Amino acid sequence: MRFVHDTLPQRVCFGSGEAAANVGNEIGNLGASRVMLIAAPAESDLADTIATHLPVALRHDDVVMHVPVEVADRAREAAAQHNVDALVSVGGGSTTGLAKAVALTTGLPIVAVPTTYAGSEATPVWGLTEGAKKTTGTDHRVLPKVIVYDAALTMSLPVEMSVASGLNALAHCVDSMWAPNADPVNAAFAAEGIRSLAVGLPRVVTDPMDLDGREHALYAAYLSATAFASAGSGLHHKICHVLGGKYNLPHAQTHATVLPYVLAFNGPAAPDAERRIAAAFGATSALDGLVALKRELNAPRALADYGFAEDSIAEAAEAILPSVPPSNPRPVTAADLRALLRAAWSGADPETVF
Repeated sequence: MRFVHDTLPQRVCFGSGEAAANVGNEIGNLGASRVMLIAAPAESDLADTIATHLPVALRHDDVVMHVPVEVADRAREAAAQHNVDALVSVGGGSTTGLAKAVALTTGLPIVAVPTTYAGSEATPVWGLTEGAKKTTGTDHRVLPKVIVYDAALTMSLPVEMSVASGLNALAHCVDSMWAPNADPVNAAFAAEGIRSLAVGLPRVVTDPMDLDGREHALYAAYLSATAFASAGSGLHHKICHVLGGKYNLPHAQTHATVLPYVLAFNGPAAPDAERRIAAAFGATSALDGLVALKRELNAPRALADYGFAEDSIAEAAEAILPSVPPSNPRPVTAADLRALLRAAWSGADPETVF
């Protein structure tokens, strides 16, 4: 066994009902006295609970999906004008992404308080959209210094969005099994993430106020993102980044929809990963486990439902092809991508596509 694994320098505070106290303590540990609190309008009430004992110099709510460059520029200008010395983000992936965009050019430390299962808080990956192109990169300046997880803050996340966001976390796990830097440590984290999501998400659907179910999902989101941060971006994420940036498709729903088709494509060429995913689901095969879970959750099933047009399939396939990792378990052609995207567009049975 030979591998190289990077463990990222990050502090994690996990405790339901403890977000405000934990954030206050961590801002104190950083010695910060002028905080920029970033939260979208929808998270304003949650941000209020965090802000009570913080030295907030600026509250910023100009948050947009996929972090357009002009939105990032406005946030950077606001941070400079108010002379802030730390960032606190309260929200999902778009909010964390905006904090990262500010940190990328300023080096300011981030304390991230996630309210979804997006996982961006545990990675050094940033993303910006300009025009119809989403650019991503890796930079340790954008890795939050601290993550404060509080499952109580996810109680207000609607079930439909909880499912999509949870399956986005599941996509991190699956992609980590065969991404360019996949290793046994990533695989262990990813398998435990799959297991915990398979436990937690059905409980959230059955009872959105089930704190234990929410904690399982949030714990899994951290594991999935940690695996993904180390393993890198595999085929699934390359596809979804193009779809999100080029066609402005919703992030979590796109990942939830595309995942079974990538698993159907790659699984047979990666038998060890396939067996590990299946075992995490407690299923006879990885695809059976994922399909059964999606059915139980009434999860997103077709890209057409989110505005992706059939006549964009060929164009999207050509845009994705140059970014396919050379290490993918099987070769990928433009025809393969067209078939995958067509199936995801229509919501076809993934077991019949490849």
